[in-house]
Amino acid sequence: MDPVAPAAPDGGGGVTTAPRPVDDASRSGRRLPGLDGLRALAVVAVVVFHLDPGWLPGGFLGVDVFFVLSGFLITTLLLREHASTGRVDLRGFWTRRARRLLPALLVLVPSAVLLARVAEGDLLVGVGRQVLGALTFTSNWLEVAAGTDYFAATSPTLLANLWSLAVEEQFYLLWPLALLLLLRAVRQPEARAATALGLGLGSSLLMALRLDPDAPTRVYYGTDTHATGLMVGAALALALAAPGRAGTSSALWERHRRTIGALSLAVLGALMVLADEQSSLTFRGGILLASLATAGVVLVVVERPGRLRALLELPAARWVGSRSYGIYLWHWPVVLVVGQDIPVAPGGLDYVLTRGWAVLVTVAAADLSYRFVETPVRRLGFGGAFRALARRMRRAGTRRARTVWAVLVVAAVATTAVMATAPDRTATERMIEANEAALAREAAATSAAPTPSATRSPASARPAGTRPTAVDWSMPTGAEVDAFGDSMLVGAKQAMEYYFPKIRIDARSNRRWSEAPRLVGARGDGLRRVVVLAFGTNFGTDARSIERTLREIGPDRMVVVLTVHGRYARAASDNEQLREVVAGHDNVVVADWDRALADTSGMLQSDGIHPSIRGAHLYSSTVRAAMAQLSEHKTGKPVRLKPIPLP
Repeated sequence: MDPVAPAAPDGGGGVTTAPRPVDDASRSGRRLPGLDGLRALAVVAVVVFHLDPGWLPGGFLGVDVFFVLSGFLITTLLLREHASTGRVDLRGFWTRRARRLLPALLVLVPSAVLLARVAEGDLLVGVGRQVLGALTFTSNWLEVAAGTDYFAATSPTLLANLWSLAVEEQFYLLWPLALLLLLRAVRQPEARAATALGLGLGSSLLMALRLDPDAPTRVYYGTDTHATGLMVGAALALALAAPGRAGTSSALWERHRRTIGALSLAVLGALMVLADEQSSLTFRGGILLASLATAGVVLVVVERPGRLRALLELPAARWVGSRSYGIYLWHWPVVLVVGQDIPVAPGGLDYVLTRGWAVLVTVAAADLSYRFVETPVRRLGFGGAFRALARRMRRAGTRRARTVWAVLVVAAVATTAVMATAPDRTATERMIEANEAALAREAAATSAAPTPSATRSPASARPAGTRPTAVDWSMPTGAEVDAFGDSMLVGAKQAMEYYFPKIRIDARSNRRWSEAPRLVGARGDGLRRVVVLAFGTNFGTDARSIERTLREIGPDRMVVVLTVHGRYARAASDNEQLREVVAGHDNVVVADWDRALADTSGMLQSDGIHPSIRGAHLYSSTVRAAMAQLSEHKTGKPVRLKPIPLP
């Protein structure tokens, strides 16, 4: 997610006009109906995705719903002002944006920093860069420059959700100027709409062309590559301002209006259920399709009353929609902090309850922000809101006023101190680096030749013309085990060596299944009779590479393959595919690390991926239990595993 996520756009900064032709809109005092409800759907999708990507794999597309709404509402505002006055007050426009966005943001940032310090120091890695990005609306570009991966959970970013707020603010800065130029250079209203749509299609094309499937964050964060929804929304506003009103006055539109609305909503819902942040199709057309579907819903909802509008105008939907900005700002830091404070792995009721608690905290914080921070500043301006606060404090008495100011000063000093002392790397990163260095030293210190206890050659490896020997399917010792894998195996190094003395481990961060055949093949006949394979955390299951690896190992060695675990959408499908691939191999058993973690607590590092000290022992015991299961299956003899106490 978020794989992540988007900052909910403002409510149009006071846009209260129905999308009639612009000159009519300027005289209307009605709100754009149904759009608060659409915001509610979008923010719910984003929050659900960040609570657990497996619950709604394409929920991150909620950002594109917000982008379409922002493009539509902001362009409507600008067109209305230009039609009524012949100009656009850019200073006033940007001031209104600041009133809408800054107050809640200035409360969130220090609050998130202080809460993260109390919960888990690892959440503060890179926090200085994140705060700078938040206050300058450059989060997206700063994170791209830092090499942040939005869709990886191995190094959670406290303020990752502010990337889209930066994209929107950059749009607010540039689009009014571009729109004025467009209005002056292009006289035909339909041509103006076509130009805006062309810009959106160009952005989508640029995303498709620049996409690196292994590192999609650049095209996802980039303002140039992710402006599709904003420009689609702007094009819709321009089309409705044209004399033909995008064809909504025709008999053809009247006949098919409801069908278009239902189909658009269905497409948007299907994308949120089926889209995958690991699929290149998401970035090569999926985001564009979601933006167009959102535009279809907007067009149907605001054009005239109907069932869809009535649904989106329900009080609950409007309540959530009006607070969508605050909900979006708060939900991601709250999810991270709650996850560290109550570390429960997915798979049971306790995990669902912790997710529910995160939602309650988020909604409460967003409501308080809406009532006491956002609304006063939006109505009174910065100066007026400050003077109103000062009057309240005077009425409350000098003592209370001093207390309030003291709290604010202490919070500011504490936030500065926390930022100054924030770690530059997570504890997980330091542990993995240390373990990788130790593995490299061990590999250099030992001979490539197998030890005598490791050379029980399977039948597939015996020289031609020799007598066949029986394959050994008994429970192995550590000296008979080769393990290959990625950072998960690196993180479990000490525990694996404790459970399997003299095990030979070849593991490194960021490895993928495609490397496994080469690693296994390099052992040649020296490959031990039991092989543990632990890949897939970084780049998913690769069925072809798994098959090649198993063929390289042969049918006469015991093979243990571990499932992956993580709060990302593809984890469940990756594990399902893994089981399907190994199902036809009688010498292979799956060690279900993901299932072993279900509803446990304290088994993972702060990233929610790599095992903690206790978790590494659970990881190793899961591998040992799988070996015993395979041995029993092949020999028909029960294997009794002696308890291994924590050291």
